[in-house]
Amino acid sequence: MSARGWRIAAVCVGAAAAAVLAASLGWLWFLHWQPDRARYPVRGIDVSHHQGAIDWRAVASDDVAFAYLKASEGGDHRDRRYAQNRRDARAAGLAVGAYHFFTWCKPGAEQARNFIDAVPRDADALPPALDLEFGGNCGRSLSGAELRRELDAYLTTVEAAYGKPVLLYVTPEFLAAHRGDLPPHALWRRSIVRLPDAGTPWAFWQYHNRGRVRGIAGPVDLNVFEGDAAAFARWREAAP
Repeated sequence: MSARGWRIAAVCVGAAAAAVLAASLGWLWFLHWQPDRARYPVRGIDVSHHQGAIDWRAVASDDVAFAYLKASEGGDHRDRRYAQNRRDARAAGLAVGAYHFFTWCKPGAEQARNFIDAVPRDADALPPALDLEFGGNCGRSLSGAELRRELDAYLTTVEAAYGKPVLLYVTPEFLAAHRGDLPPHALWRRSIVRLPDAGTPWAFWQYHNRGRVRGIAGPVDLNVFEGDAAAFARWREAAP
């Protein structure tokens, strides 16, 4: 190879190395990004059976104050690790709540019964949450009016059972499509590594979907509460 060829090759190798380094630094930034701890001091996770066996005492030692656990989905599915996660997370001293993944293919009342049959009525539990998103859902689509009807059927039944308003988890895509169809409930908003837009208030914010926490082998969703520890304690008693 000529001297000029060697120079060109060296430039190409250097550019490739720089690109790899930039990508690696970007990935490291993403993995470790978190909101301002002074502004959002109350931090938590949400999990399902996908996280496998969890060492909840290790989780509690890693600046984790609360955990939402998947309990049920649709009309008859139950998360196989919910009962153990609930028992161990409570024993570790975490504030614990349960969530249900809402499907468009089952009536809201039927889904409410599935959740109630799966989740004990713990007086100190966080308000129940309802996961509303398109990803992983069934192929059916609902009009705004149909969605609201099924949501109202679910919420009426669950809130009567637990005595607390349900927290609505919403993705950006779902919120954009159905913002006007949602009942006036507190929101748990997904907005990865960016503050949710100010146009729609929120109570919880899922800011990461690939986070790392002691006691969990793989990635986990990370969340913050909109408020300090005193506000969180009030929320835990009875969600506004």
